[in-house]
Amino acid sequence: MGENEGTVWSGISDLNAAYLQDLHARYQTDPESIDPDSRAFFAQWGAPPNGASASTSPAAPTRAESSPIAAPPPAAVDMNALAGGSVRPMLNAAHVAGAVRLATSIRVFGHRAARLDPLGTEPPGDPALRPEQHLIREEDLAALPASIFWGPIAKKSGNALAAIRGLRAIYQGTSGYEFEHVSHAEERIWLREAIESERFRPPHDPIDERELLQRLTDVGALERFLQSAFPGQTRFSLEGLGMLVPMLDEIIGAAAEGGTSSMLLGMAHRGRLNVLTHILGKPYEQLIAEFMGQFRRSNVSSSGSSEDGWTGDVKYHLGARRAYRGGAQVEMSIVLAPNPSHLEWVNPVVEGLTRASDERRDAVGPAQQDEVTSLAVLIHGDASFAGQGIVAETLNLSRLPGYRTGGTIHLITNNQLGFTTSPSSARSTLYASDLAKGFEIPVIHVNADDPEACLAAARLAHAYRERFRKDVLIDLIGYRRWGHNEGDEPSFTQPEMYARISQHPTVREKWAREMVGRGLVTEAEANDMLQAAIERLHTIRRSLQSQSSSEDPQRKVTAGLEAGGPAGGLGRAGAAAVVETAVPEATLAQLNHDLYAIPAGFHLHPKLERPFSRRRAIFTETDAADEPRIEWAHAEALAFASILADGTPIRLTGQDTARGTFSHRHARLHDVKTGATYTPLQALPAARASFEVWDSPLSEQATLAFEFGYSLQAPEALVLWEAQYGDFINVPQAVIDQFIVSARSKWDQYSGMVLLLPHGYEGQGPEHSSARLERFLQLAAEDNMRIANCTTAAQYFHILRRQMCLLSRDPRPLILMTPKSLLRNPRAASAPTELSAGRFQPVLDDARAARDPAAVRRLVFCSGKVFFDVLAAREAADADGPPAVAVARVEELYPFPAKAVGALLEAYPRLEEVAWLQEEPRNMGAWTFVAPRVRDLLRGRLPLRYIGRTRRSSPAEGSHEWHQREQARLVEAVLRLPAVTVEPSLNPEVEHAG
Repeated sequence: MGENEGTVWSGISDLNAAYLQDLHARYQTDPESIDPDSRAFFAQWGAPPNGASASTSPAAPTRAESSPIAAPPPAAVDMNALAGGSVRPMLNAAHVAGAVRLATSIRVFGHRAARLDPLGTEPPGDPALRPEQHLIREEDLAALPASIFWGPIAKKSGNALAAIRGLRAIYQGTSGYEFEHVSHAEERIWLREAIESERFRPPHDPIDERELLQRLTDVGALERFLQSAFPGQTRFSLEGLGMLVPMLDEIIGAAAEGGTSSMLLGMAHRGRLNVLTHILGKPYEQLIAEFMGQFRRSNVSSSGSSEDGWTGDVKYHLGARRAYRGGAQVEMSIVLAPNPSHLEWVNPVVEGLTRASDERRDAVGPAQQDEVTSLAVLIHGDASFAGQGIVAETLNLSRLPGYRTGGTIHLITNNQLGFTTSPSSARSTLYASDLAKGFEIPVIHVNADDPEACLAAARLAHAYRERFRKDVLIDLIGYRRWGHNEGDEPSFTQPEMYARISQHPTVREKWAREMVGRGLVTEAEANDMLQAAIERLHTIRRSLQSQSSSEDPQRKVTAGLEAGGPAGGLGRAGAAAVVETAVPEATLAQLNHDLYAIPAGFHLHPKLERPFSRRRAIFTETDAADEPRIEWAHAEALAFASILADGTPIRLTGQDTARGTFSHRHARLHDVKTGATYTPLQALPAARASFEVWDSPLSEQATLAFEFGYSLQAPEALVLWEAQYGDFINVPQAVIDQFIVSARSKWDQYSGMVLLLPHGYEGQGPEHSSARLERFLQLAAEDNMRIANCTTAAQYFHILRRQMCLLSRDPRPLILMTPKSLLRNPRAASAPTELSAGRFQPVLDDARAARDPAAVRRLVFCSGKVFFDVLAAREAADADGPPAVAVARVEELYPFPAKAVGALLEAYPRLEEVAWLQEEPRNMGAWTFVAPRVRDLLRGRLPLRYIGRTRRSSPAEGSHEWHQREQARLVEAVLRLPAVTVEPSLNPEVEHAG
């Protein structure tokens, strides 16, 4: 007798044994993927045998040939009957296996045969979608029960053939689905059930067909009106993708019903005007007036509507959905973030807005996030989604703890075309959306000419996001009726495509025909709806034409004048000149005690014991010969602690920021024995607001833009972003140019964020020396930011506290050049009394030279670390008597402290010359910004000289030895009298005023 004879497994043929083995393999991988009876059976009896009987039937499919989620429940073998020792008549296992493989292929590859292109392009197809590929025929399928397939399709099909046809209708219709790349089985199972049950499509989830027609009518009427009333004016038409607006209606309505109170929307220019008017409620009157040249803000171009933002607070009763919760109509705040023509660069800004909207920051500890509160929706272009790296950086943030927002809904408005570039030249993938699959984001492709499929896609996307708090993407495949802009001729490069488009009806026309066919409206009613909508817009235009258009008396032509007027764009200090930032010493002492009180049982790293002990004793040492000094990171910690005690939340992010690039901050401590973490600033008894510190991914573009968005939405918070090295700030230059320095002027957006950029020439080469100070100074205008280069811990303490004080009074971005070697340089440390008294000083005089100002012949201004190089050289020379050269530090460069600089010029009565010293090459650094402003103050009385490296294409020397030689010559040129002479290797390039 065989080992299985007389057991539950006896009498099982090889065919069915192989089937049960495959089912058991799925059970081991994911028990939830099979039915409860099968789970109970395997739990009791274990694995089926591996031995074969005399049967010679083909083996069942291996696990590699079938999807774990597509596994059929045990219909071919009744588990209850099997457990009782009797077996039902067996089905042909080869046919079962082939049918299962075919169904799996349809589910996985059906999108390749789906009719996704409204223009009728044939889909690529896939051999796996043909029955013969799986050694099965339609008559074989007809002989099999539908129950061999898992899921809703089995319940509504009479046999396997009907089920396969049902699957083809779902997966190869006007929608296509990709989600097998999602690693979590629960998500895949949920998606398959939702898709195959069609619970988001009519009739399961009805729509108001007439309301949808009215919505499409409004969308189409606006486009037709603008095309006829303002021919040739750029508007980036939505025609060809008109279902975008009803889909947004669906998403907003579902979000409102789910408890979401605000939606943050980001998009490029395609369709922006339609979204502004029909989603955010921007009045037609204002939109049309802007096209007519009326009511246009200064600093906004004639096509400014394509990048302007808008905020709407509206009741959502739009399109095919009404949003209700608890019987009452729901209100929601919708924010469309302003976006320049850089297309996808707004994406991380919107994510930052959303994260800030999600969080409460009014209590000690980390900020408390509620991911239901807000929803981010990003509308992408097909060419830009695949082509711009900022997209991948933003997607990478989606599941990181410091950046996640509970899932973003992405919509690709897919024109199937870039400006003039075809997909074959624009991407290396089949779909524009393929990048998203690398981040395990489900993808729903949908034909933009099928309204019901589009609405179902929107409903599915929101339901998935609501269920799993993860990103999801809809690839809305349509076309672009006109060129990239309305003045462009697309048939130059796509003649065949545009020949088809010219004959293709709009989605509104197609839906109207469908409605007429269903007997829901007459053709006359549909036409009347469109004409009424267009006439309404013409009436508004005629009314505006009859109104006088007078120039705004407040607007003045300022071309040719800098923001500061004839004085040269000095900028205004504003409230920064009067805020008090000192903290009483007793308060600092208590904060210091709490900061460095390590919890019992926490094992601090041995290398931190000594510096922490030293910091802990700063305010208690009374018998020290010299007053104790507070170094840079300690001053920062005290500034943060005092800011939290004042009730201002803090968010600090950047690469390696928790520890600090230079191992100086240690804002988050790690237990060396357990790995547990402790963040002292989150446990501060005196704190009245949240503190967060996050290490960012290795990205500068998306992370900086994220923090900019966060700072806009959380104006009460001190938001700081730190570069690993200041040089890396050249990577997110578009974020700086298009958002940080210009948003105030372009869009009336006020950010008080802080950029911490390590800067200084210390022989580390071209990539680790310069934070590109010159670029920020070039962009400084209209009081758009503050730029500083602090040289002492006290100055850093006070400028951080000053920035906190200005958040509500005069918010501007603060660009801080921060030190490297000065972090531990005793000369840059400060006494506790410097924190408990005084305030930030835009200019620091030379303390030694100021004792005898009459002895000074040369006054040298500089900024940053180079001051300490000169100071060390002067002390090493150990010259007796007062110095003839005074070296003053300009700590704040913009707004330019003209009054303080002028006062120093007057303080030294016997000056013979003035010089500017910098480490950077002449065409970099602050020289070109400072020189004209100092010349204005000198008024030709004294020469202004330049001491620094000559003009160069690279910021710094490539070797440490060369750096040391050049740095020594700089210092020598400062201290040597009489006047500086030009040396070939140094070339100070003396310049006189006048």
